[in-house]
Amino acid sequence: MRRAHALAATVAAAALGAAAIVAAPPARAEKLDREKPVNIEADRMLADDGKQTVQFEGRVVLTQGTFVLRADSLTVRQDKEGFQTGVALGSPATFRQKRDGADEWIDGEARRIEYDGKAERVELFDRARVTRDKDEVRGNYIAYDMRAEIYKVQGAKDPPAAAAGREGRVRATIQPKKKDEGAAPRPPGLELKPAPALEAGRQ
Repeated sequence: MRRAHALAATVAAAALGAAAIVAAPPARAEKLDREKPVNIEADRMLADDGKQTVQFEGRVVLTQGTFVLRADSLTVRQDKEGFQTGVALGSPATFRQKRDGADEWIDGEARRIEYDGKAERVELFDRARVTRDKDEVRGNYIAYDMRAEIYKVQGAKDPPAAAAGREGRVRATIQPKKKDEGAAPRPPGLELKPAPALEAGRQ
């Protein structure tokens, strides 16, 4: 049983700690999170050492530093080469993580979140949404290629899917960049006064 718990922690950490990278460049995730322990809570867990598979079910909560993943179920697998894949399902499955070096948070949600360690790709399926501060992108499918640092967002192609509540079109909200609020205040204008000698001469 101890070996099963070790497998669960190791595989889950690799698979879903990386799921937060979906919101990475230019919004880098908190770097220190990778050094923090992984904690997983669920109603049930099944670990199969032979198949290198771990499954968590029922109110799943995974935390690592500022990263928090919530899902109805979480399944992670490891192949013979040591690469991991993970699938989180929920209504929706959600994740949240602090942005590195800034007081901002990255939030994401979808009914299915998949991570492929070998392909270095994260995918969000069905009512997918990713936000950073007040910037937001929505679609039926959001993918992030970590090697090429390329995002891909798609809406629902078929009208029945859109009518069923899926995002029929890609929607993005990008807030204007604010001026540097931390800049030093501008000094007040100088008040010119006559010299005392000139003031006396006028009298």
